[in-house]
Amino acid sequence: MSNIVDPLVVRIAARVRTERERRRWTLAQLADVSGVSQAMISRVERGESSPTAVVLGKLSAAFQLSIASLLALAEEAPDDARGAAGVRRGTDAAEWRDPGTGFRRRQITGPHFPAEVAEIRLPAGARVPYPAAAFAFVRQVVWVLDGHLTFHDGDTVHELDAGDTLELGEPAERVFANTTGAECRYAVILTRGAQP
Repeated sequence: MSNIVDPLVVRIAARVRTERERRRWTLAQLADVSGVSQAMISRVERGESSPTAVVLGKLSAAFQLSIASLLALAEEAPDDARGAAGVRRGTDAAEWRDPGTGFRRRQITGPHFPAEVAEIRLPAGARVPYPAAAFAFVRQVVWVLDGHLTFHDGDTVHELDAGDTLELGEPAERVFANTTGAECRYAVILTRGAQP
């Protein structure tokens, strides 16, 4: 087993702790609001466990942040200039991997750009559910770039192929699922609505 700690896991840990402390919540309070156990939150905050997409969804919902916002803030390097424009090389972008499903996410825009754009790679057979609260205060579009995505929007199921887009409405429990034998690559584009 490797003793190397992924720098992104360390930054996610720090961001989760910062968001919790900013609200002056104890671990117990965050556990109660998010539905994530205190033990898991503690392991995430100490950088001992890379959170799954489901855990991140529950934590971001508790903070009234989108998952993209939570990860973009975590991915921001301390020396990033506020609002800096310019080229972002693909090789420089941090890629987060869900240890539970193999789902991979790369932030395309910086944390200070007015829209958040992320590229997602969903492995064959993977299924990632999110609570409705993870979609509060955001407007979001899902754009399938390659492959096939089965998207559950509450009780409605959408079968999306390359080139298809779906603009999401009111928050609902949602599931991103890849029921095929090949990877699905899609983009998520979101803007914030009313501030929490």
